[in-house]
Amino acid sequence: MSEQSNTDPVELASDLTIAWLSNPNNRAAMDDVSTFLRKMHADVIELSGGVASADVASEEPASEEFTPAVSVRKSLASKDHIISLIDGKPYRTLRRHLSTHGLTPEEYRARYNLKADYPMVAPTYSEQRRAMAHKIGLGAKGRAARNAPAEAPAPKPARKPRAKAAPTA
Repeated sequence: MSEQSNTDPVELASDLTIAWLSNPNNRAAMDDVSTFLRKMHADVIELSGGVASADVASEEPASEEFTPAVSVRKSLASKDHIISLIDGKPYRTLRRHLSTHGLTPEEYRARYNLKADYPMVAPTYSEQRRAMAHKIGLGAKGRAARNAPAEAPAPKPARKPRAKAAPTA
């Protein structure tokens, strides 16, 4: 098996990119293919001992600019749901939706330049959950503890000492 030691880096990078894309377990958007090819080309040149050109090597994807599907104002227009800025669909709570996209609420807020108090749960849904929690008694212990210092606790009645049982013969 004879190999050429002077292989063209562009050809080698394109072959590697084609092999990577032909794997059914790898998924890539159309825009990512050219970035991947450039990165692969820079890596091939670097591994072959050459120096990658400055424009290719330094072309790391800068912080991506995400455009929201709807405006922030429209996302909070309804009390029954919050519209996701990712896909424009309504959700009562965004936490599970964000986790499917690999985001935390803080990352989501940072991605779309939202304020720290941007809600993750629709107001109506939050009120329903609150009412249900009160109905089943959650938080009653905390309310009782807050109200207890205002009321003087009743003294406990003194216990009578028990008489010892007589020994049986």
